[in-house]
This record gives sequence, C-alpha cells and structure tokens, in this order.
Amino acid sequence: MAEHDEDQGRLTRAASFIFLHTEHAIYAALGLLLALTALAALTEAVVLTWSALRSLGGADQILEVVDRLLFLLMIIEILHTVRVSMRSGKLTVEPFLIVGLIASIRRVLVITLQSSELTHAKDFPPEKYALFQAAMIELGVLAGLIIVMVFAIFLLHRARDDGKPAGEESHEHAGG
Repeated sequence: MAEHDEDQGRLTRAASFIFLHTEHAIYAALGLLLALTALAALTEAVVLTWSALRSLGGADQILEVVDRLLFLLMIIEILHTVRVSMRSGKLTVEPFLIVGLIASIRRVLVITLQSSELTHAKDFPPEKYALFQAAMIELGVLAGLIIVMVFAIFLLHRARDDGKPAGEESHEHAGG
C-alpha cells in the first residue's frame, strides 16, 4: 500500500511539474505577443503624433493620438499582469480594474468628441437628437462605472497588508 501511495505521489509531482512549466511557457508566449503588439502600437502612436504635429492637427487627430496612447497603456498594463502572474503564481484584480478604467476613459473621450460634433451642426433633426441623448446616457453609465472602478482600486489599496501596488515585491522575496 505504501508503494502505491509513493507512486501516486511521484505521478502527482510529475504532473504538477509539467503543468507548471506548460503554464509558464504559455505566459511567456503571451507576454512576447503582447510586447510585439505594444511595440507596433507605439510605432503607430509615434507616426500619428508626428503627423498631427506637422499638420497642426485638429481635435480628430489629437483624439486619435490620445486613443492610441491609451490603447498602448492598456496593453502595457495587461503585460504587467502577465509578468506578475508568472512571478507570483497569482492573478491579481487591480491591473484588470486599471485596464477597465483606461478603456472607459477612452470611450468617454470618443463620445465627447462625437457629441460635440453633433451639437455644432447647424441643424438638429430628431435623429441627431436621439444620437445625442443615447451618447449622454452612455456617458452617465461610463461615469458611474469609472467611479466604481476607482473606488474598487481604492479599497484594494486599503485592504492590502503592505500597502504596495500590485506586483511590487517585498525585499525578502526580491531576487529569490
């Protein structure tokens, strides 16, 4: 009976070893793809920024640059989450809240620009009024969502024992 338990223990350890290394390989591949995507997004943001600066771009071009930069920030935050997950073996909530916050802010910027274009038009037919009204409802929902996410991040920081941001290592775990 003891030999059976020992074989099962070895099998469990071997399976755990294989699964752990498979998980790390997938995280590494995901991290590499995210890094490449971030580099491509950064390159596009640089090109858009340069183009907007050269032509003294209007609100549309500036919004597009800010949109790309916020998208890049989201990718970097997700990449950070992958790195932290690989190091600690735990998935933390805070980076996802930050990505949601950035995505919500991106959408607020887009809606604001679109609705300002609607209100600057000479005529305001019922179709445009309905679009404007829907945009204002969406802005209200997004504002509520942003407040909830900021509050959740605040609560996470208060509830954390050491008060450090997610993914920051303590001195005794660093390098080990």
